[in-house]
Amino acid sequence: MSPQLTVKLQPGTAAPDFTLPDAAGQKVALADYRGKNVIVYFYPQAATPGCTTEACDFRDNLASLQGSGYEVLGVSPDGPEALAHFTGDFALTFPLLADEDHAVALAYGAWGEKLVNGEVTEGIVRSTVVLDPGGKVTLAQYQVKAQGHVAALKAELGV
Repeated sequence: MSPQLTVKLQPGTAAPDFTLPDAAGQKVALADYRGKNVIVYFYPQAATPGCTTEACDFRDNLASLQGSGYEVLGVSPDGPEALAHFTGDFALTFPLLADEDHAVALAYGAWGEKLVNGEVTEGIVRSTVVLDPGGKVTLAQYQVKAQGHVAALKAELGV
């Protein structure tokens, strides 16, 4: 495995900027969220069971997160068309972003080796990075579980 794949973001460091297409193909830049707290979560594949659980948990908790000053961005290697289906099928109300070449996941330490069905593969490691209004990392969690993650995150953020 490349050493690049294991670099995790640490609290206090500046988050890498990015611009990615959303489900409609419109460009969304992290810089658009300056001045706000942002939760950037990385998930392996739209419409799979764990990713659906996690996305629906973020959807169901979005009002309380936003009420506490947090915006949510979901990032996966899916293309905009797959994200559009996922958004529509599950009434997701926050931006999902297409990182098809996984460059953003790599920059955030959310790309690496993982065990899937007993086999070691390379891909998105389910991760969540929380940024302050200035774009600095306040919390970075890697290899999180889809089930219960949003509740645990809210507890940690005091939401």
